[in-house]
Amino acid sequence: MPKLPPLSGKAVCRILEKNGFSAVRQRGSHVVMQKQISGPSTITVPVPDHHELRKGTLLSIIRQSQIPRSAFEK
Repeated sequence: MPKLPPLSGKAVCRILEKNGFSAVRQRGSHVVMQKQISGPSTITVPVPDHHELRKGTLLSIIRQSQIPRSAFEK
């Protein structure tokens, strides 16, 4: 499994937007992204708007968003 590249919060938001998420709100340095799934359900993922996200934070975003890890690898 390839290493995850260092990604900024803005880059992660762009990847999420390409996969059906949209920015709902921003408070301070966190952007809240949501995706409508079957019925009234939504997936909500908070993304810190930092220059470089830590590895554990990025892995948590990948897990919460249910997007394949390969979408975040270059």
